[in-house]
Amino acid sequence: MKALILHGTGSSSQNGWFPYVKLELEKLGYEVYVPDLPGADAPNIERYNKFLLGSNWDFGDNLIVGHSSGSVAILGLLQTLPKNVKVSTAILVGTFRGNLGREDLLGVDVKFDFEKIKNKAEKFIVVHSDNDPYCPLDGAKWIAEQLQAEFILLPGQQHFSSHIDPKYKRFPKLIEIIKQKVLA
Repeated sequence: MKALILHGTGSSSQNGWFPYVKLELEKLGYEVYVPDLPGADAPNIERYNKFLLGSNWDFGDNLIVGHSSGSVAILGLLQTLPKNVKVSTAILVGTFRGNLGREDLLGVDVKFDFEKIKNKAEKFIVVHSDNDPYCPLDGAKWIAEQLQAEFILLPGQQHFSSHIDPKYKRFPKLIEIIKQKVLA
């Protein structure tokens, strides 16, 4: 089993819950790739795709987890994967639609072919909070609808980010979701 975890804007593989989730997935038998996305202060789908597709990582049958702009990067990645490559599950945590009116997010505000994307994963799960200060709930729900994804609302969790809430150095609820929805 393989897993890919993509961090969000201004983050890295060593921030927040990414090291914790990597370790927990490894305990479950996953080989895990958590890259430092290039230019993460101004995410860009095209740049990320070039980097990820050039990494020699085998994306076939992966669990892919993305946080914030990393979740939007998943959409861009799935849209460009070769025809014969399909992932098992894509989990989008704290996702959003558009550029949220921010200059630094123009590179993730692209047209997505949701019909194509839906065919690149067996299952989609969107995890969102009802009080995310950055990513509106309606945008996450809209993306979930486009993907026919399971929508999991975790009330009061803001942006699932350790810079807002130190408890997000860990994310046991995400591991629980993976155990129940992916591995069951």
